[in-house]
Amino acid sequence: MAYQWVLTWHIIFVIAWYAGLFYLPRIYVNLAMVPAGSDAERERLLLMARKLYRFTNILMIPAVALGLTLWLYFGIGLHGPGNGWLHAKITLVLVLIGYQHWCKRILRQFEQGTNRRDHKWYRWFNEIPTIILFIIIPLVVIKPF
Repeated sequence: MAYQWVLTWHIIFVIAWYAGLFYLPRIYVNLAMVPAGSDAERERLLLMARKLYRFTNILMIPAVALGLTLWLYFGIGLHGPGNGWLHAKITLVLVLIGYQHWCKRILRQFEQGTNRRDHKWYRWFNEIPTIILFIIIPLVVIKPF
């Protein structure tokens, strides 16, 4: 029964973490489109981005901790052949953590007024977590290798 609870809470926190990873770069798209002189709009979007980044960071911690619990305590992917899917998933989770830190760096650039990228770049940047999700879900459900 403990396994099911840990798995349930892991899924809930991953979904919540992903909500932030999906939305924060959308705020960056809007920030990149703010016309010069629209200080109130820029400050409002920066406030939203700061709060969302902090919230997303907080949600990442239990998502990762519960995933580690499933792996190390309950032995998911530790025994038997065909556990390559877990190594691929862990690698992609590390990429997501790196992506989140990249989001923080971008937020600092917007705060300092040093952003040099346009909204089109941020639209593509926004797709990275989606692509990773489309890889992780089949890895976990199908366990292809």
